[in-house]
Amino acid sequence: MIRLARPDEREALTELKRRASMTWEEDRAHIEAHPEDVDLPQDQIAEGHVSVFEQDGRALGFVVVLPRNDGVAQLDALYVEPDAQGRGIGRWLTQHALDVAREHGAVGVNLIANLNARGFYEKCGFHVLVEVPTPWGRGVRMAKSL
Repeated sequence: MIRLARPDEREALTELKRRASMTWEEDRAHIEAHPEDVDLPQDQIAEGHVSVFEQDGRALGFVVVLPRNDGVAQLDALYVEPDAQGRGIGRWLTQHALDVAREHGAVGVNLIANLNARGFYEKCGFHVLVEVPTPWGRGVRMAKSL
């Protein structure tokens, strides 16, 4: 089931994001030096931008879709519990993000992915626009038309 995140879940979702981020060895030093970088902003939850994939009462992943004024939504975050990865949850959350963006009138979705996630997003139909620097290292700006 995919549902909107509740305000009281912020801390648990932040910890989910931390666990998922720590799966990439090259990201660990940055997370340890800047733990605030994995905080999930409360306003994103309060404004209804965070959707949670829940199974048997457990949040297994979440996605953040932010509206923009240019008609292109921003897929701002997508994280899946490490022990639940490889089960299609990321694909379901990505499709949900595309559906949400479309429902809000977006004509496309952009994102910035770390290099480890590039292949996943390409399989979901996103294409690379340009390589970009991020606080975590190199990343790629990607886009998908709706």
